[in-house]
Amino acid sequence: MTFNLRFENDRDGSNVWRNRRSLVLKIIRKFRPSILGTQEGMKSQLNYLEEHLKGYHLHTPFRVWDDTCQYPTLFVERERFEILGGKEFWLSKTPQVHRSKDWDSAFPRMMSYANLKDRESGKSFSAAVTHLDHIGEEARTKQAEIIGDWVNQKANPVILMGDFNDKPGSPAHDLLTGSQSRLTDSWQDMQGSEGKESFTHHGFTGVPETSRIDWILTSRQWTVKNACIVRDRYDGRYPSDHFPYYVDLEWQANR
Repeated sequence: MTFNLRFENDRDGSNVWRNRRSLVLKIIRKFRPSILGTQEGMKSQLNYLEEHLKGYHLHTPFRVWDDTCQYPTLFVERERFEILGGKEFWLSKTPQVHRSKDWDSAFPRMMSYANLKDRESGKSFSAAVTHLDHIGEEARTKQAEIIGDWVNQKANPVILMGDFNDKPGSPAHDLLTGSQSRLTDSWQDMQGSEGKESFTHHGFTGVPETSRIDWILTSRQWTVKNACIVRDRYDGRYPSDHFPYYVDLEWQANR
C-alpha cells in the first residue's frame, strides 16, 4: 500500500492530523499490507503509527531526523520479512546531503528503501518509497532519472511506490515504466482506466482531482492479482487528502 498521510498542518481545520490519525490506522488495519509506503509523514506522525501498528517495523535506515521534515517511509511486517539492509538518499545532485534540492524543486525530495527477504518464499527483493516534487517539472524528470538509475543497478526484484505528483504518460512515468525500465505500472497491468475514477488526490472532499499520481511499480518477477484505490471514509471524514492505493502481488513461478 502507498499512502500519502498529509503532513501535520494546523491549517487543515477539522481535517487536522489528530482528527484523522485513528482513521489512518483503521485503513491500514483493514487491508493489513505486508509493506506500507507512506509520504509526507513528519516525525510525530511516524512515531504515532509506529506506536499503534504492532507487528510492523518502522524502517528509517541512518535517518537524520528533523522535526519539520516530511519523510517517505516504509513500514514492514515483521513476521513476513527479514530486513537485510537499506538506505535513504535525497533526489538531488548531492544525494547524501540532508534536505538537499536542485533544479526547480520546490522542496527537498527523498527516496527510502529496504532490502527484504520473504520468509515464506525465501526470495529477496527491494522495496522503495518516494515522493517527487509537486511544482518542478524538470525536477520530477531529474528525480525520476535518479530513481530509474537506482532501479536498473539493482540485481534483485524491486517494488517502487509513492506519490509521484505526475500523471501516466508524463516524462517521469515514461522514465520509470518505459522500455528502458525494469518496472511496470501495477494499475496498467490490471488494465485500469485512466479517467477521474482512477485519480488519487481529492483534497479531503472525496471528489477525485488532479490525476492518478500515486503509483506502485513492480519488476516483472511479480504478477499483480488485484489493484484497489481505497475510498473508505468514516462518519463522513477521509483519513487523508489522497486515496491510498493497494495491490496484491504474487511471485511468478520460476522467478
